[in-house]
Amino acid sequence: MEISEDLLFQSAKQIISLAREKVFRVANSTLLLTYWQIGQLIVEDEQKGKERAEYGKYTLKNLSKKLSLEFGKGFDESNLRNMRSFYLAFPICDALRHELSWTHYRMLLKIDLPKKVNYYIEESVQNNWSSRDLKRQINSLAFERVLEHKKTPVENIQSILKDPYIFEFLGLNQSEKFSEKDIETGIIDHIQKFLLEFGKGFAFVARQQHISTDTSDFYIDLVFYNYILKCFVIIDLKTGELSHQDIGQIDMYVRMYDDLKRNEGDNPTIGILLCSEKDETIVKYSVLNDKNNLFASKYLLYLPKEEELKQIIDQDRIRFELDQIDKKSQQN
Repeated sequence: MEISEDLLFQSAKQIISLAREKVFRVANSTLLLTYWQIGQLIVEDEQKGKERAEYGKYTLKNLSKKLSLEFGKGFDESNLRNMRSFYLAFPICDALRHELSWTHYRMLLKIDLPKKVNYYIEESVQNNWSSRDLKRQINSLAFERVLEHKKTPVENIQSILKDPYIFEFLGLNQSEKFSEKDIETGIIDHIQKFLLEFGKGFAFVARQQHISTDTSDFYIDLVFYNYILKCFVIIDLKTGELSHQDIGQIDMYVRMYDDLKRNEGDNPTIGILLCSEKDETIVKYSVLNDKNNLFASKYLLYLPKEEELKQIIDQDRIRFELDQIDKKSQQN
């Protein structure tokens, strides 16, 4: 009897949840279309050929008062300006992504680079970002931190990885001493936020995964699988400065994983060293510079001020682009 009642409850719950989701999607699509059409009306009214900038401002203010009296909140002058900007930024109505809310689009309106807007739209849709998630990604300059933006739809590891990563959500105080185990535990405790920061397509596989050979036992800090790239991604966490020994270890782990764990149909395993300090000289003159499946990325335990973060990103980007040029020249 209890099993039957539980099944009844679960079935009813599923019906109600699906109905609410459907209502939300319809309501959201209707709201976006409404605001887009109002924006279109405002723009077309402004483009009647009359030079009436001051009159136009007055008209918008007057329209806001009348609409607010008639329909209540949501039609103040600033929101009407947002609707106008919404239409100008997204003039093709059928191209609107109805998975995104009006709050998403209002944030996107503040971005002036179309390529960056498209990145955040696609990432928001593919990863089901809430408006809060989108705000965090924009504020942390996620677009700028991606190693490489592809000009084609085909993804590669460089178009998914970032440098640096920002792990402020772990709650670790950067002024205090912490171990690699502390970071690892923090990541597991905040795995959803970690996956959001780490990039698209990642699924958690294991922590401290045991790899055994005829003579030795090894434990890999974190293992993920990326279903876009169709490969395992192993992560070795490091505190302090990066060393040649660390690089040799991740190289060995990747080789072992390919030999012992990689399945038929999987692409070659990728290894990532996540380190608090990255010596660029060591990176340049190591196997990291010779291979396309080994990477070192810096992590920060706090969200820097925008100017500081931009400076860090610019320095890393210049190094990355120079490394890519070096690799191509060596191949030729």
